[in-house]
Amino acid sequence: MPTIAHCDLDSYCLFAGFLDDQPVFVTANGEITLLGDKQKVVEAHQGIASVALSRDKKSVITGGEDGRICRTSSALQCRELARHEKKWITSVAAGPDNSYAFAFSRTAWADDGKGLQEFDHERSVEDLAFAPKGLRFAVARYNGVTLHWLGADTKPTDLTWKGAHFAVTFSPDGRYVISSMQENALHGWRLSDEQHLRMSGYPAKVKSWSWSAKGKWLATSGAPAAIVWPFQAKDGPMGKAPLELGTRADAMVTCVCCHPEEDIVAAGFNDGMILFIRFADAKEVLLRRPGKGAISTMTWDDKGYRLAFGSESGEAGIIDISA
Repeated sequence: MPTIAHCDLDSYCLFAGFLDDQPVFVTANGEITLLGDKQKVVEAHQGIASVALSRDKKSVITGGEDGRICRTSSALQCRELARHEKKWITSVAAGPDNSYAFAFSRTAWADDGKGLQEFDHERSVEDLAFAPKGLRFAVARYNGVTLHWLGADTKPTDLTWKGAHFAVTFSPDGRYVISSMQENALHGWRLSDEQHLRMSGYPAKVKSWSWSAKGKWLATSGAPAAIVWPFQAKDGPMGKAPLELGTRADAMVTCVCCHPEEDIVAAGFNDGMILFIRFADAKEVLLRRPGKGAISTMTWDDKGYRLAFGSESGEAGIIDISA
């Protein structure tokens, strides 16, 4: 049976994961908590609005309500990267080689190690994501997604689809860009020819997604089950039905996290329950019984033995499935 080490936090948990293999939790009240021999806490901001794990998993990038963008290491050393007084940093992203991006209002900034570059948009920037190799990054906005090249005087690419797009991700192979929309749907583009991908039918907004270990599946929240779209074929999920895993008639999946090695997903629900579900046969294992709040974040360690989780109510912890 899995074992759980609990950690009660003072606020909504925005991120639960691992820095240098040590459990870390980031909360909306501005605190970053590290679990080791002793619990350590640093107040990085006066309220955190966004957080991203660095690609090397040695630091987290945070954007605050105080207008600061910070990088915090596994030693809880917090370094300010940039500051914009009286601005609310609404989105941050982490790329390769410690590159990072952040945004507020209609402007995004990105630093690939050669200094900050500024990118203005006609509408508010809702989310950011780096491509796998980090040479370009995506901006989710109203009526679509904009792709920018870093370090090059190249015209951006506008991927258009009417509606409000509030989150964006690249597929691990860099072939697709997917956005989450206010209209309870996903929209995507195949970058080779800008072919549209439409993934609809959700009863709620998709606020969590996770690519499988080899990038062949995209697991999503927003339904009474984990909705998992196939991306193995050249046309991605076009014309194909998704898997529906861990269906519960009286609950909604609020968070998903694919295992780092196997085609298995952890699905967290709005009542705090967490299930571990295999793609091949939909076999389920109960990892956590219902708690006090909806699961808001989950991350596996590199070996796939421990799952860090956090909830909207501040309940958090580490589930060890190797026990």
